Amino acid sequence: MANSILVVDDSPNIRLTLKDLLTDEGYRVQTVETGEAALQQISEEHFDAMLLDIKLPGMDGLATLKKIGQIQPALKVIMISGQADFQTAVQATKLGAYNFLEKPLQPEKVLLELKNIFDRQKMETEMRRLKNIVDLDYQMIGTSPAMQVLRREIELAAPSEGRILIYGENGTGKELVAREIHRKSLRADKPFVKVNCAAIPKELIESELFGHQKGAFTGAISSKIGVFEEANGGTLLLDEIGDMALETQAKLLRVLQENEFIRVGGTQAIPFDVRIITATNKDLKKLIADNLFREDLFFRINVIPIRVPPLSLRKADVPLLVHHFITAYCQKNGKPIKEITEEALLPLMNYHWPGNIRELKNVIERLVIMSDNSVLTIQNVKALLPEIANAPENKILMQTNQAEVNETLSLKEQMEHFENQLLQYYYLKLNGNVTRVAEKLKTDRANLHRKLKKYGIH
Repeated sequence: MANSILVVDDSPNIRLTLKDLLTDEGYRVQTVETGEAALQQISEEHFDAMLLDIKLPGMDGLATLKKIGQIQPALKVIMISGQADFQTAVQATKLGAYNFLEKPLQPEKVLLELKNIFDRQKMETEMRRLKNIVDLDYQMIGTSPAMQVLRREIELAAPSEGRILIYGENGTGKELVAREIHRKSLRADKPFVKVNCAAIPKELIESELFGHQKGAFTGAISSKIGVFEEANGGTLLLDEIGDMALETQAKLLRVLQENEFIRVGGTQAIPFDVRIITATNKDLKKLIADNLFREDLFFRINVIPIRVPPLSLRKADVPLLVHHFITAYCQKNGKPIKEITEEALLPLMNYHWPGNIRELKNVIERLVIMSDNSVLTIQNVKALLPEIANAPENKILMQTNQAEVNETLSLKEQMEHFENQLLQYYYLKLNGNVTRVAEKLKTDRANLHRKLKKYGIH
């Protein structure tokens, strides 16, 4: 859509000239001759830019500019005048004018100023779009009991300065939890820096953590700061701390004890002010027993332990996560937002997700990209995710309308087997909402609770 411009000038010739010039360039142009008319126009319609004369009958250009800031504060206004002085230009700038042009207007200059405005607006719009996409990646999604416990722990721990050790399987979102702690901490306006201890070669980890001096080792052609300096004043996440070599653990322990470090190849101790968060998918106590992790370092970092639940323990969050990731990947890939049917959700909810959130994100990205229809169906899941649709635990969902018959079972056992299937189906379909399941099956909640407990469903 073409950008819209409002021209405000009491000269009919100038209004006509500017309208012809700008219309020829593809802009949508409207013109008015007074400040009052301009304010009325922008209160009824959105404009991307305005050319505003200083000398106007009635309300002058500066008074109009001041009022514009109250109606459309983001509107970019170029002031124009044939008798302006430096003081007037300064005053206009203080009131929010984008720029100031003198009459007689030069067409090339007018077009250049407008191009700069619209190029900048496009850039700002794209930056907001990208920021929104990034923000989607760092949102904690879920209302399950396990997530409520996790959120409460974050709320309590975040404002403190206590060191935090985050436990969790691969793909559960340990980094996301660390970022949420930082966001809710007193250091939220300072840097958040992450380093993956498992991804850095053993011989380079000290340089990555503490930095190095020029010439400290082969290839050190210049001095480099480490993550402790980079994160100064903020939060440092040492991810996969369980994979850190014992030699590096000893040096990290000394740094944490003394709150200062020395760059590789240096001699000067550098103090730091950093909130340390560590994360691991390993059993550190077992590593300690196997002499692979220092017990004294464990006690230093394990002031506040936080466990991130695997996705298998928060199945009720799967529909929320699915809809969230569909939105995120549609936006990232420039696609209209897709919907997903309840039937297609069921196998996703029932799957055991060994790869946790990371695996779920991957399969939703695949569904979004490889499905060309606007609604994701069970057929899409079967075609694109056969390993999920055909998982043993999903047989219940595929057989809901067919009672399995096992001739070796008694009538009572057959009935219990079918009852178990039926309860699992509705429990998953209704996102674990016991009240809705009871209503659907026309039974009371107390009886339903007993049966769910009997079959280990709830």
